[in-house]
Amino acid sequence: MEHSGDEVELPLEEDERWWGGAAEDGLSMPFGARPFTRDLGRPVRYGFPDAAPSNQGNPLLVSTRGRVIWSDRPFEFAFEEGVLRVSGREVLVGRGGDTLREAYRSAARRFFPPSGRAPARQLFTGPQYNTWIELPHTPTQEAVLRLADDLLAAGMPPGVLMIDDLWSPDYGTWRFDRARFPDPRAMVRHLHDRGFAVMLWVVPFVSPDSAVFRQLEAEGLLIRDRHGDIAIRRWWNGFSALLDLTNPSAVSWMTSQLDALIAETGVDGFKFDAGDIRDYRADDILASPAEPVDLCEAWARVGLRYPFNEYRACWRMGGQPLGQRLQDKPPLWGPAGIGSLIPEMLAQGMTGYPFTCPDMIGGGEIEAMGAQGATDQEFFVRYAQIAALSPMMQFSVVPSRVLDDVHLAAVREALAVRASVLPMLLRLVDEAATTGEPIVRPMAYHADGLDDITDQFFLGPDLVVAPVLVKAATERAVVLPAGRWRGEDGTVVDGPATVTVRCDLRRIPRFERITDV
Repeated sequence: MEHSGDEVELPLEEDERWWGGAAEDGLSMPFGARPFTRDLGRPVRYGFPDAAPSNQGNPLLVSTRGRVIWSDRPFEFAFEEGVLRVSGREVLVGRGGDTLREAYRSAARRFFPPSGRAPARQLFTGPQYNTWIELPHTPTQEAVLRLADDLLAAGMPPGVLMIDDLWSPDYGTWRFDRARFPDPRAMVRHLHDRGFAVMLWVVPFVSPDSAVFRQLEAEGLLIRDRHGDIAIRRWWNGFSALLDLTNPSAVSWMTSQLDALIAETGVDGFKFDAGDIRDYRADDILASPAEPVDLCEAWARVGLRYPFNEYRACWRMGGQPLGQRLQDKPPLWGPAGIGSLIPEMLAQGMTGYPFTCPDMIGGGEIEAMGAQGATDQEFFVRYAQIAALSPMMQFSVVPSRVLDDVHLAAVREALAVRASVLPMLLRLVDEAATTGEPIVRPMAYHADGLDDITDQFFLGPDLVVAPVLVKAATERAVVLPAGRWRGEDGTVVDGPATVTVRCDLRRIPRFERITDV
């Protein structure tokens, strides 16, 4: 790198744009054209419900002019009046090349080299199904098996079934509640026989009135607040203690619980929820000195031993074989809902997290889902179309329950499109595991001058995907870089060009690069 320091001030180069930092800022990326400030080390507020949940973060910024900023610690940055100011500890500044792609690849090689591994194949090959919206807080063995049978009966392909919250009697008591799951091993075997892998939802919380809490308190494995008392923090499901993941014994305790579940019931892996920096404090008393981001990172490291995994919050885990979901989305048109999916997936990829999932199709924010009344069927279809051409796609609402025949056929068409590109998608997964490159890529990653286009994306280097994001739209504009492109309808376009394409309900506008053989 060219130089380092705790305070950096960089005049922006002509038309220079920047990516990186935190995935939840995707709607503001690329940075550089407007004022923007972010402190990567702290949430806007602490605690629930004042602070939003986290997504993925990395102490990284990369520019369309090939420049790179990195630090091993979180930093604060601000874009204002043509200047980028960065404040942190040992902030490194350099140039990785002349383009966004060269900058990113250089940063990945040096600062977060890829592991060579990807999450479990089945997380990509089949849809994921989560019980969260269909069985909120009420999963039972009978209901889970019925859900799987309903999916298959409706013609949905088997995939990965995630049993979400409240399959266990308490948080931290990581065993099945036998009142609701009388024979979990038989249930898992039944699901395996039908082609489903099975994952269980877990969090780094411990219910404070449980026997496990008393055990972990006595062993010194829980976080204490600045007064020396066991920290009890409010989160979206109540009040809980928190595992001190800076303590190797606490990590060993957690993995022993998960390993036992795999051995005793046959489940395949885990959805690792929470771990948000809002739940930790800089003055918490821990086994080893750490900041909130370090606890988030420690929770992510637990998942490295389980190929079937999912995370929503991560810190400094670029290049690792972890599935990364966007935070829960409401069922809304516009930037608060469907309009955030592409920008935030682009941000995930450009912060080092290629194995992305655009939340649950139709929306996974449970309060908003419960309040919406009848399902907006067009919205559901357009969401499914985005997910179909993302690295991972996840349902929670059963499509056949909420869609009429026309809209259900459109979802099945989206699944067929995914099946048609799956060989290419799996190649991109393998390449991401070895190069660290994103799978969902900004237009500027492969084309100069398209820096601010974030409502379409490259899937790998040769497929431009431009999903429909506007209600009742019958056409949309697609921007194509230089080269020759073939649309999914057979249309051939010579770029650079902006074309207007028809987009009926079953259509996902996309163009493949035509290369000379």
